[in-house]
Amino acid sequence: MLTKLQKHLSSNFAFLSEKKLFLAVSGGVDSIVLLDLFHQLNYEIAVLHCNFSLRNSESDGDEYFVKAFCDERNIPIFIQKFDTNQFASDYKLSTQLAARKLRYDWFNEQLLECNFDYILTAHHLDDSLETFLINLSRGTGLEGLTGIPAQNDKIIRPLLPFSRLEIENYAHENNIQWREDSSNASDKYLRNKIRHDVVPVLKELNSNLLSSFQNTLENLQQSQSLVHDATNLVHKVAIQDDGNQLKINLNELLKLPNYKAYLYQWLKEFEFTSWNDIYDLVTVQSGKQVFSENYILLKDRDFLILYAKENVSIEEVFFINKNQKDVKIPLNIELCNIDDISVTDSNSIFVDEDQLKFPLTIRKWQEGDYFYPIGMQGKKKLSKYFKDEKMSLIDKSNQWILCSDNQIVWVIGKRQDDRFKITNKTTNKLHIKLN
Repeated sequence: MLTKLQKHLSSNFAFLSEKKLFLAVSGGVDSIVLLDLFHQLNYEIAVLHCNFSLRNSESDGDEYFVKAFCDERNIPIFIQKFDTNQFASDYKLSTQLAARKLRYDWFNEQLLECNFDYILTAHHLDDSLETFLINLSRGTGLEGLTGIPAQNDKIIRPLLPFSRLEIENYAHENNIQWREDSSNASDKYLRNKIRHDVVPVLKELNSNLLSSFQNTLENLQQSQSLVHDATNLVHKVAIQDDGNQLKINLNELLKLPNYKAYLYQWLKEFEFTSWNDIYDLVTVQSGKQVFSENYILLKDRDFLILYAKENVSIEEVFFINKNQKDVKIPLNIELCNIDDISVTDSNSIFVDEDQLKFPLTIRKWQEGDYFYPIGMQGKKKLSKYFKDEKMSLIDKSNQWILCSDNQIVWVIGKRQDDRFKITNKTTNKLHIKLN
């Protein structure tokens, strides 16, 4: 197994040789074998162990075992204990989801704090088969049938080519001890039920099930790669993305005989579930909408327009009257007349008061807004300005603007408009400051 792993790493993860690696080790046979193998291969490693406090003394026993295993081999170890049940209750999550969030949030924190490069987990071929069957039973697209990815950003799973049997045989042959998780024997969880009741029957029907499954995964992954390529090519033709909203050109989309598949690929990351309603949007009248938790998909003539709910412009407008010295809502702003201009920053501007028409207004930005950025020639749409500034959807949705007679004076906290700047002809200078 050690030789096979070396070849696998050399072919697929050669870049790991010079990296600092965290190994996620629970104490079970999979993660202990992973640790033993990488220790033998002389990688620069350290161990992360989570104690989820779900099995009382058994959880503590796992922690003590992993620590002793590492201490015997002089392997650095980092241990974190969680109150998983309390966290699940506080955030209304299942125990499994709570443990997963706690685990990966802590993993990512450790990567940053300790300046490590990657985290290795001990997922293997049987895990991938179980995930395939879980997704199949629940209903899924092609991406749900391609198994557990070998790499997901900073998470790497080097044991995916190995079966559970190979891992256990290696442990027995090398007299490696491990801890058994009693919860693995329970059929309370779907994964365990599939592991205990479904997979054995499939292996009876096909003694080479895992080998056949591995071939199937490779075929599905290649098909998924083709889907990505096709989706990206059509995306360039049919979609406009200005950083603020995504517009799907229906005239281009309907040239495709399988346009529903493209819609699914483009929109699946935006949390939609009512796919038939989305497909119906293509042919219904303008103004119809479909909602996900955080996004809206709108039919607008020849386009489907996707935007975040946070980006919806609110109607409320706040007024600043002439001679008013401060504003508290929606922002804390001060106004005062001055003689000299001091050094300014993004939180304050100096304007020619005689160019202003009161009352001034503070409102959220709207699609179609434009201004004349100070120091630049010509006007610029706010949506383009936000894109150039690489503002997030949330930042854009929270952006306020100061207007005079509906002309933008200041993208508040960002950029002043050139039309209202102080010149050598200015007699009344007004300082506007965001606190």
